[in-house]
Amino acid sequence: MNLQELNAFAIARKVDELNLISMEGGIYLLEARMHGAAYPLSDLKGNMLTLRSVEHARDLLHAFPVLPFNLVHTSVHDEMCGLAGSIDESLKVPLVWRSAL
Repeated sequence: MNLQELNAFAIARKVDELNLISMEGGIYLLEARMHGAAYPLSDLKGNMLTLRSVEHARDLLHAFPVLPFNLVHTSVHDEMCGLAGSIDESLKVPLVWRSAL
């Protein structure tokens, strides 16, 4: 899904939430969730859309309808300690749509 498609789905009120996924190395990925399924966002060339920060995501989405927006940190505990991961170890933190600045 690209940003134009996301905007169309958001206007049609089909998007349940947007998740900004924090990856190692200061990279963020954006996914839309619709009807329980995740749809990663891609750029116009079809590559995974990578963002630099929460503010970068807000800037990119400023003209979109307001949607539930979350920052998701995946757990690396199993990689750090060599332990098996549990079913859901990610941390999901709700974000405000617009920056206070």
